[in-house]
Amino acid sequence: MKHRRIPKRRAAVAGAGIAALVAAGITFQTANASENSPTPAPDTLSVAKAGKLASSLAEELGADAAGTYYDAKAKALVVNVLHESAADTVESAGGRARIVQNSLAELKSARATLDDKAAVPGTSWAMDPATNKIVVTADRTVAGAKLDKVASVVKSLGGKAELKRSKGEYKAFLAGGDAIWGSGSRCSLGFNVVKGGEPYFLTAGHCGNAVKSWSESEGGPEVGATEESSFPGNDYALVKYTADTPHPSEVNLYNGSSQAISKAGDATVGQKVTRSGSTTQVHDGEVTALDATVNYQEGQVDGLIQTTVCAEPGDSGGALFAGDTALGLTSGGSGDCSAGGETFFQPVPEALSAYGAEIG
Repeated sequence: MKHRRIPKRRAAVAGAGIAALVAAGITFQTANASENSPTPAPDTLSVAKAGKLASSLAEELGADAAGTYYDAKAKALVVNVLHESAADTVESAGGRARIVQNSLAELKSARATLDDKAAVPGTSWAMDPATNKIVVTADRTVAGAKLDKVASVVKSLGGKAELKRSKGEYKAFLAGGDAIWGSGSRCSLGFNVVKGGEPYFLTAGHCGNAVKSWSESEGGPEVGATEESSFPGNDYALVKYTADTPHPSEVNLYNGSSQAISKAGDATVGQKVTRSGSTTQVHDGEVTALDATVNYQEGQVDGLIQTTVCAEPGDSGGALFAGDTALGLTSGGSGDCSAGGETFFQPVPEALSAYGAEIG
């Protein structure tokens, strides 16, 4: 049997609203510069170093921090803060500071209001650190009284939220990395993992809910069985290999090669990422938000990575990754790979933690 190359899953946890990569905590001291000392230029940082700095600054600044994102062009960490002294701390540590109006506490309160009053199917929301607001999006199915309801809630939040429209329709990408088939449906394998010394793979929870027995071809023999799945709320599933088939820790690049996967990590806003799936194969894009909420017809899913990477039905469960790091599992979105759109991913680290599994 051919190897099963595996799309990758999830990895996006925003600590206190700060987009940070999983890393050992680092410590640093902020020098007390004199008033006449020049402000140091922001350091040139890789995504990994920016994530470590974001995590450290989140702890250092506490409530004075209001979100971060990675400026890929400048290779700099941008940190939103509430006053000048916090800005000095950021710049002394090598980041780029922006003084903004809305605190993380205010934005979290705005999200709570949206969860309570605006959870209409066809909507999504996430904190956008670049605008320092909660961006609420309503897809083309939200109209009439439902759209009026959402617009009214957004208006009541003043400068803490804004409403946008999507020409597409939010849906979980289930049709009917490598294709996996079952019950007349097709999804994509995310990442191969190990649990208790046994081989498993991760895919989307809405795929696991729909299919209990998986094969690598339509109508083919079983290669895996869904052991656990979680959707809505989350969107991840754990499938145990039931056949003696190769299960390398890699993602299919659909060009005759593969990307080895050695670890899982958290996504960072502004990070360049790649997705592999069985319908549209490999596409690239950028992370635009973390901890996003999407209201599918089946229910609300929270804690997602939001990106500009396109996807289509059948790509569900497929791998989102950056280099050898597994980030997310394809959940759903709007649009397609012709017109474009936005796609949401379940972070891989959360799924691994829930199932007591590890990449392998």
